[in-house]
Amino acid sequence: MAPEGAPALALAVPGAPSAATRGLAEEVVSIARSELPGLDVRIGYLDGDDTEFPTLRSVLVRAAEERAARYEQAMAAGIEGIKEPDGPVAVVVPLLAGPDSAMLRHIRQSVMDSRVAADLTDVLGPHPLLAEALHVRLSEAGLARADRARLFTVATAADGIILASVGGEEAVQAAGITGMLLAARLAVPVMAAALDQDGSIASVADQLRSSGSQQLALAPYLIGPEIDPGLLAAAAEEAGCATAEALGAYPTIGKLALAKYTTALGIAPQQAQGMQVR
Repeated sequence: MAPEGAPALALAVPGAPSAATRGLAEEVVSIARSELPGLDVRIGYLDGDDTEFPTLRSVLVRAAEERAARYEQAMAAGIEGIKEPDGPVAVVVPLLAGPDSAMLRHIRQSVMDSRVAADLTDVLGPHPLLAEALHVRLSEAGLARADRARLFTVATAADGIILASVGGEEAVQAAGITGMLLAARLAVPVMAAALDQDGSIASVADQLRSSGSQQLALAPYLIGPEIDPGLLAAAAEEAGCATAEALGAYPTIGKLALAKYTTALGIAPQQAQGMQVR
């Protein structure tokens, strides 16, 4: 169970809000709650409208108002031992697989504009569990074997993987770390490229082909909401390769978001098998 009075986990969702984005964020939130019952999780959109899609700023303000109201109600009821709330109102977790300086500046500005005491965590990756998620998405698209023991082969399996990231060179480097883990799982070369830099995907595709890879696959090192889906399709067409789905609400995304929260607060819920809080 979440400690009584623990700060809220505020999931900062990038990109243009939509019903699909909300559904994805709610799935991530549901996974986090299942790992730590009683957790107060809120969803804030960086480009929200404060009607259907609340902004991160308004979500933080509401969390602060509700915490203050609970304290005042307890005082009015004469409950003994009630301490005035202190510490962060919320821990803000960016729904980003890798670093994106523009997105992170936006998140920091939203926190500052709220004038609420809130901690901001790092992005979710790099992490071995993201390599697992990428492997699953590739196998779902028929682009990689599903097992690690090579008990069977996939006729359409790729012999070279391009990890597509957004956020510039820093994001490419971070994706490359997870890419090494993915390469170890699949025993094929994996190279990261920037989806938001013209020619980056095609250039990496040329490098992989020149080193002997013939059947390439694009693996989005992305949750999904942070990019225009059309960018993925255009990059895959330019590079002449098939593409897997974005990571989306794969279960480890919710677990990693929770791990960022618990690490920030120094608490350790019972973890699912294979999950480590760092």
